[in-house]
Amino acid sequence: MKKLKYYVLAAGVCLAVISFSFKEDLFLVSKNLDIFASLYKEININYVDDTNAPQLMKTGIDAMLESLDPYTEYVPESEIEDYKLKYVSTQYGGIGAATVLIDGQLFINDVSEGYPANKSDVKPGDQVLKINGIEVKGKERSQISQLLRGPKGTVVDLTLVRDGKEILKKLNREEIKQPNVSYSGMVGDGIGYIKLDKFLENSGQEVKDALLGINKENPKGIVLDLRNNGGGILQEAVKIVNLFVDKDQLVVIQKGKNAEKTITYKTMAVPVSTSVPLVVLVNANSASASEIVAGSLQDLDRAIVIGQRSYGKGLVQQTFNLPYNSLVKVTVAKYYTPSGRCIQKLDYAHKDANGIAERFADSTIAMFQTKAGRNVYSGNGVYPDVVVNAAKLSPVTITMINKSLFFNYANAYWKKNPKLESAKVFQISDADYTAFVNTLADKDLTYQSRTERLLSDLRAEAEKENKSAEVKADLENLKYKLTSSKKNDLATHKSEIKRVLETQIISRYFFEKGRIEQSFQYDKELAAAKSLFTNQPQMLAILKGDGNYKVIGKPVKEVASID
Repeated sequence: MKKLKYYVLAAGVCLAVISFSFKEDLFLVSKNLDIFASLYKEININYVDDTNAPQLMKTGIDAMLESLDPYTEYVPESEIEDYKLKYVSTQYGGIGAATVLIDGQLFINDVSEGYPANKSDVKPGDQVLKINGIEVKGKERSQISQLLRGPKGTVVDLTLVRDGKEILKKLNREEIKQPNVSYSGMVGDGIGYIKLDKFLENSGQEVKDALLGINKENPKGIVLDLRNNGGGILQEAVKIVNLFVDKDQLVVIQKGKNAEKTITYKTMAVPVSTSVPLVVLVNANSASASEIVAGSLQDLDRAIVIGQRSYGKGLVQQTFNLPYNSLVKVTVAKYYTPSGRCIQKLDYAHKDANGIAERFADSTIAMFQTKAGRNVYSGNGVYPDVVVNAAKLSPVTITMINKSLFFNYANAYWKKNPKLESAKVFQISDADYTAFVNTLADKDLTYQSRTERLLSDLRAEAEKENKSAEVKADLENLKYKLTSSKKNDLATHKSEIKRVLETQIISRYFFEKGRIEQSFQYDKELAAAKSLFTNQPQMLAILKGDGNYKVIGKPVKEVASID
């Protein structure tokens, strides 16, 4: 009886403390809201110059949220539609064309197969002068998007320039659907392939449909490509994991400060493919829902992960409606994969003097185990079972991309060669490459190489230490050698420049599907997956724990590292 009284008393004390803490929090919130409202009012009434009240409020809100994390954001009514397209829906009313600004002029950069722009013979390379009679010169990208988009069935008048002649195109907007699955099918050697670009509405069903189609071909292996997939809806990630594992399997747990934000997600449906060997491709841009899928399938020993370490976003957001049709997206929880690990990389609760979030210290990284006992680690993203070193573009290639120097040659090639037989094997010839290089003769290719940046830092350091005179001759000699070396960059980096150019060219003939198919011949991660499917002992060794990598320090044992 005494114990019972003790427990009742203890419970009462706990409730009192919680109640007091809750009331104190509410008081502080109410107090600070009064201060903010009064401050906002006084500034708008009394400031010496006219103020933009809505912009002033948004600036204040953005500054407040900036102290948290980059995923907690305020969305005013004017940006709601863009928000939905980015985070929720894959559909909008438009013409199915992408544009690019080059030297202040607007051009059609890409068209989507089967949509109004394609049907009306709008072509990449067409310069856009007016949209519905409104000149686009000087317009921002957001303004251009608003002019092109609109309700399904409404008309868009485009004034274009092609081959020096002005032409008018009248297009009817349609509902543009940007699929979550941009490509699926067999990619040779009995391997099925699904490229998932995002986790928005219906992505689980799209992957299921693709998987059912592949299963008809009796694949000996399946590749799920999550590279450059920044994530999306958590529940869609759970559905996708469910396609490959049995019912009632733990997929992910989200844990928040509030008890109602702590939710356990398990598989609930009958799976589609539980026995066909599975590989998941990831890279440094695979984040959020992509990491839930990759991490969960890795923890459940259902898939082998190939590529580079993923981004490391272990946070969950939820949207809340605000007055006047605005909303706020708030980070409400962290998520944990079946082994219990959270792969969040940056610690937003602790930032440096410049306000930049730091990585979690190595000492906080913990080891967990998969269902079969393999070692996996928290923090710093999902580490692949098979590492394929990322291909990095050279400064000269990046410069040409940023300055759209591939654009005009791709258009000229298309006019000269109206037909190509196949996207899968397309490569430009050495003669074509030489012709492309010749078009760069009068172009600005100014850029600073990595070595030049280091040399500049070295020169600055020498000046700080008053040693400039001593090393001046050596530095000038090195600068001369680097300048001479840059002249050869178009030859040194020929293979990667050709690949980028081929991507631009092939899209003119075979659209997005052709771009993806043409890239397969250079895809090292896909090649690694195919190689693994032919080596069952190696796959089994990985799934038994041989070849695990540590997130901190060096790998325990390297299964495969492909340059």
